[in-house]
Amino acid sequence: MQNSEVFQNIIRFIGLALLQVLVLNHINFLGYINPYLYILFVMLFPFTGNKTLLIFLGFFLGLTIDIFSDTGGVHAAATVFIAYIRPAILKFSFGISYEYNVIKLNKVATNERLLYISAVVILHHLVLFLLETFNISHILLALKSTLFSSIFSIILIFSVLILWGRKR
Repeated sequence: MQNSEVFQNIIRFIGLALLQVLVLNHINFLGYINPYLYILFVMLFPFTGNKTLLIFLGFFLGLTIDIFSDTGGVHAAATVFIAYIRPAILKFSFGISYEYNVIKLNKVATNERLLYISAVVILHHLVLFLLETFNISHILLALKSTLFSSIFSIILIFSVLILWGRKR
């Protein structure tokens, strides 16, 4: 990574963590719908970047959210999971373009971008809410929370990407 990419990722990390902790964690629509924008950091990390570094940064980002949310490590676990599985999701979403490192998230087709965002968000939320409830009798609550929070988060992330893409 070049110095400009490192600086951009530092700003993105800090900005998304602060936005999540100060604003988005206080949104609790209908008791179980929360937007999680901080996972955008994992999605936008350079595709050619060090994958071990991404897993470490994902853990640190999730741990930061956990500390401020008092959630006991569920965000760290879910973020490490999506950071670890991201190459498979990229290959699933973008196919051969990912193998040759020719994709730019803001320049791919909308359906491929939506597939990538949806896959990452749904997997993150599924792990997050299953670990949060950790009770087989509350599986329907975890699935309901996953579904509705995923829809809200996908819309929010897609909107942010469109707004950031237009600015450039």
